[in-house]
Amino acid sequence: MTAFVELDHSRPSATDGEIAAINLESARRGAWARFAQDPRLPGVAEEIVDSERLASQFLGDLDVLDRLDVLASQFARADDSSRAPLVQAEVASAAHRFDDARGYLARAARAGAPREAIERQALAIDQACGVGLQAVLAARRGFAKASGRLEDLVPLGALLADLERCAEADTIYRQAFFSYSDVSPFPLAWVCFQLGMLWGELAAVPDPALAAVWYRRAIAYLPGYVKARVHLAEIYASQSRMGDAEALLLPALSSRDPEVNWRLADVLTAQGKFEEAERQLDAARSGFDQLLGRHLLAFADHAAEFYAGSGNDGRRAFELARTNVANRPTRRAVKQADAIALIADAAGPSDPHEACGAGTPV
Repeated sequence: MTAFVELDHSRPSATDGEIAAINLESARRGAWARFAQDPRLPGVAEEIVDSERLASQFLGDLDVLDRLDVLASQFARADDSSRAPLVQAEVASAAHRFDDARGYLARAARAGAPREAIERQALAIDQACGVGLQAVLAARRGFAKASGRLEDLVPLGALLADLERCAEADTIYRQAFFSYSDVSPFPLAWVCFQLGMLWGELAAVPDPALAAVWYRRAIAYLPGYVKARVHLAEIYASQSRMGDAEALLLPALSSRDPEVNWRLADVLTAQGKFEEAERQLDAARSGFDQLLGRHLLAFADHAAEFYAGSGNDGRRAFELARTNVANRPTRRAVKQADAIALIADAAGPSDPHEACGAGTPV
């Protein structure tokens, strides 16, 4: 992959990632304190949603969805304007309850919410569900062309990647990365992670070496980026670099993300550390079970992957994959269900393929 040459370009500078994480936590707590004083303060509920989503996306804070549910409920009781259903829609989308989110958006429209705010949320839902992707693509291109901002370019790149137009996605992601002029490390880490995913998992011919470069860069911007550590550890493990993979995962254990326990169990098993590996596997299983009990739709795809692999329960993996397809029939979700169906076939008599018809990717 010749793209390595381009990686020699100077990279945008940003605030130290550890300091930024501390600042995020401070901002998050401050917003909650203001909300407690007066839930209707302009912009406070929306600020909480933004900061909580950052904590979930980057730092692996698994309590975020619970806190957001509390926020949405309290805000709806305190505020009868169009802001409340908009916040409820964002919270529902974060938990992958997309039908609920659409209902809240309809309520927001009736309450007179700004049209652009509704359209942007509806666009994100359609993209997440794989619905009307050509229309979504046209809208994404329009937003990206009008603003040129990373916040509009990255979703466009993600959609192109979903459509398996990886070269175009790479171009858009790099445009987002190299044109960024602010100092927050979160957007830069985000686009680096997306480039890692693009070349590590989504490309027809994956390039693990290139993906690793981008994951390392994401971690350089934000050392606490849990998902980037997990994905880079997977690459190291595939290269038999078990010590490097373990070193990446150990600091992320404090996040309580069960995927960290799962991947660490695999790494420990490969090193013959079976007793510790079993403890990590038990922690992963317990963690996924707790998350599924609270937010099934948000974690069905990740849990399906776990149970299809080290979780060693093909039937459960298939049920979760079927749930995910029914909720959002994207190309990726259907591919996952098809792959897991083969495992479920081997696990016992059933008709696992029937569920893959629950939705058709656009």
